[in-house]
Amino acid sequence: MEEKVKLHNLGNRQKTGYTTWGCMWQQGTCNKETGYELKNEDGKTVPMQSRITAFWPDGTVKWSAHTACADELTETIEVLLKEKAGFESEDSGVALRVKEVVNGYLVKAGSLCIHIPDAGDCLFDEVLVNGVKRAGKACPVLLLEVPISRGNEKGRLEKKYLGVVEEVLLEETGPLRTVIRYRGSHVSSDGDKKIPFIIRMYVGLNSSELSFTHTFLYDGDENKDFLKGIGLTFQVPLSGPMYNRHVMFEGDNGIFHETMAELLTWRPRVPAEIYKAQMRGERLELNGSELETVEQVMQDMPFWDEYDLCQESPSHFRIKKKTAIPDCCYLDSLHGQRTMGGAAFGGENGSVLCSIRDFWQTYPSGYTFRGLTKEEAEATIWLYSPGAEAMDFRHYTDRGYNQVYYEGYDYKGATPYGIASTSQYSISFHKSMIPTEEELSGFSKAVTNPPQYAGEPEYYHNLNAFGHWSLPERKTEVEAWLEDQLDCAVQFYQNEVEQRNWYGLFNYGDFMHTYDPERHQWRYDMGGYAWDNTELVPTLWLWLSFLRTGRPEIFTLAEKLTRHASEVDVYHMGKYKGLGSRHNVRHWGCPCKEARIAMAAHHRYYYYMTGDYRLEDIFSELKDNEMTFLQKDPLADFYKKEEMVFPSHARSGPDWSSLCANWLTQWERFLDDRYLKKIQIGMEDIKKAPLKLISGPDFEFDPETVHLRYIGERAAGGTHLQICMGAPQIFMEMSDLMGDEEWKQMMADYGRFYYLPRQQQLEESGGLIGDREFSLPFMAAAMGAFGAWYLKDETLGKTTWRHLLHAMICEGNHNGFQIIRQNNKGNHKELTEIPWISTNFVAQWCLNVICALEFIRSELPKTLMEADELVETMSSDSFRKA
Repeated sequence: MEEKVKLHNLGNRQKTGYTTWGCMWQQGTCNKETGYELKNEDGKTVPMQSRITAFWPDGTVKWSAHTACADELTETIEVLLKEKAGFESEDSGVALRVKEVVNGYLVKAGSLCIHIPDAGDCLFDEVLVNGVKRAGKACPVLLLEVPISRGNEKGRLEKKYLGVVEEVLLEETGPLRTVIRYRGSHVSSDGDKKIPFIIRMYVGLNSSELSFTHTFLYDGDENKDFLKGIGLTFQVPLSGPMYNRHVMFEGDNGIFHETMAELLTWRPRVPAEIYKAQMRGERLELNGSELETVEQVMQDMPFWDEYDLCQESPSHFRIKKKTAIPDCCYLDSLHGQRTMGGAAFGGENGSVLCSIRDFWQTYPSGYTFRGLTKEEAEATIWLYSPGAEAMDFRHYTDRGYNQVYYEGYDYKGATPYGIASTSQYSISFHKSMIPTEEELSGFSKAVTNPPQYAGEPEYYHNLNAFGHWSLPERKTEVEAWLEDQLDCAVQFYQNEVEQRNWYGLFNYGDFMHTYDPERHQWRYDMGGYAWDNTELVPTLWLWLSFLRTGRPEIFTLAEKLTRHASEVDVYHMGKYKGLGSRHNVRHWGCPCKEARIAMAAHHRYYYYMTGDYRLEDIFSELKDNEMTFLQKDPLADFYKKEEMVFPSHARSGPDWSSLCANWLTQWERFLDDRYLKKIQIGMEDIKKAPLKLISGPDFEFDPETVHLRYIGERAAGGTHLQICMGAPQIFMEMSDLMGDEEWKQMMADYGRFYYLPRQQQLEESGGLIGDREFSLPFMAAAMGAFGAWYLKDETLGKTTWRHLLHAMICEGNHNGFQIIRQNNKGNHKELTEIPWISTNFVAQWCLNVICALEFIRSELPKTLMEADELVETMSSDSFRKA
């Protein structure tokens, strides 16, 4: 077999630790029995562990995920096919082993040996490195802050919960890496059970590092269960005298480094060279008079037993410490702005390093290391540090503001019950008492920006990965202008994340929805104009932008948005499970709970390119998501229940199209034809509608049978909602996979019909569409472009470009996404802004341009003057000015 995939390390990230990437294969190229081989630039074969993540309809492999140790990889690598699956290396006798023992598992991964109990109060109870115990019991920990009152006096009580593991699953086992999945909840001493967790631990062969993906779900009472702290606590044996015990934290610049007993004394004076050697991290082997002096001062000096680091905001962290003496205060040790989050402590038996990915970006992160003067210390990795103010999940008001602030409905629909948060962190064991500064900073850099291999844009494009999209070209003035706008849009949002401090455990990754130029601020306090929550699919815009350019900074933006949107914006348990909350001041604030916010289409890109296991949980939650429509009819407020035949409603887009994305993902991951059948049932129902795909888009919907029932030509919220939430991309990809030419013809007719003059629409539909408007035509450009390509209609192609270009070009104004600079505005010395900006417009305009360039590039005007002439007949109004 000659088929191979060439990949490169994104952004020249540090190549260390185990990494997983995805490969896409041509249909018919490889099957379940096919093997894979990994080669470096020099042709050397490197051990690799592989699994299949998706299939083509004919049963051949579509996507595979591969894991290897990045320390052994070059900047570019090749994955090749071989006749049979199997693990081959120069030393095939060395492999990771998982042995089932009494009440648990024993993982042997070279020098690392870990005992994992079946279930109970810990993830592991012993970690041995080269036969020596380096860590003990590791347990999830939770702190809730509960309000209390006595008459007019009010306060809050801190309540501690410890994790109880209810299920242990070997999710992946192989010669290089094993993935252990833990499921459980936190339980208090009085038996109160709260906040379920799903934790994955990754163990690699010959690695000194344990990596974790830590998910928790909120099932508390928002009025009394305030999140004060959540993380993982584990025990660490320490040996050696206090002066040979050290602690380190990364700061803004350089490393904070102290010992439990600093040998800088007044009387008797310890020789200066000893103290200097101590602060260099050298092991002190004292004897004679030096030992006598040190032993004397040790009898009369404080020992520092506990250190705590908390990044409490995106612009401030602090380190504090205290002795083990009860009822004594902490001392402030250091204040700074942002730390990457590397931390370590150790003694003569070695050191432990900790790092949380995106430490300051997902504040309030932190660590507590206590018991540093004892034989066994306790380390807590805080995903939400108790050093910060407790998280309040309540809504900002007791109602909705539909008409004024675009909140969907006037009743309150906010609830955090069922949302989740996922963090990543790593623990590493070193032989030295304390790592060097370079080792600690290198470790945190690798955790925050792990190696990630990806293919070239042409590779994904040639395989039609995720449907139809264009590669950049700058052969004409207008092509260059369009590419400039696409680049500017990405750059603007990348800068806005930093400029607006869009950070925090529950915010990082998301964008705001609409800008307020008068306040020089996004409308963070105005209902539906605040957090975007995947409205008009910025996810698809960013992922396709990455695929077509390969730019690592776009991958990072898209990755963070995927992690946030797949967790915080949607419900993973409770009555809204599988639905998401529409854009709002709080991510869970809008009364509109819809499938489109949660759909798999947002996140398939990241899953197939990285093999991320957490998304498998989420896809599993979504596979039968139609049943949530019995709990929450998306159009319940528009139709009378007593007049309905089917129990719910689904618009062909975005409701049914979102379900199709979920079913498509389940079908291709497992070749489960039940989910293909679900798609086909709805397609056939739409084909029977009077105007086929143009019909509706409101349908009655039966979740039990997944049938759609035509109920006339109504479009709750507007016809544009049918195609602005990712439906065109979903429809194109699924019709290609299914080979359904009738559906393709329907999409082409839809794109053509959308741009017909009003009178012609009425005539062609026999007046059936009534007063239904086909508004915001630039959002239909992908469908119009597809129609022009499919029907070979040059006039439709030019019409599509006219609508798309007009949304950005008015009266010869070619400024596009031009950034304005303001002095002393918005709390910035120099503020950059686009006064008219909305994420709705940016995401849809960019996405439609990316798709239209693939289908109708030949109809695009060559010069800006020609573009002006094309759009001059259009109205002077545009979406961005609305």
